[in-house]
Amino acid sequence: MSDFGRLLISLGFLLVVIGLAVLLFARFNVPLGRLPGDFSWKGSNWSISFPLMTSIILSIVISLILWAINHFCR
Repeated sequence: MSDFGRLLISLGFLLVVIGLAVLLFARFNVPLGRLPGDFSWKGSNWSISFPLMTSIILSIVISLILWAINHFCR
């Protein structure tokens, strides 16, 4: 059961880090979700948003972070 507790603590820490990153991006006016390459369609009573470029950038950043953690923890 101690492994489960460590997992929950790690996930909580990860959520705090993500929350701080979102606040930091908002403070420096980084337009996540409104980058060139993010698609948005609006109708009279509906709207659809597909943040393609934001997803690609976040995927690259997360991959680099995980690679660095894996590389330095060996």
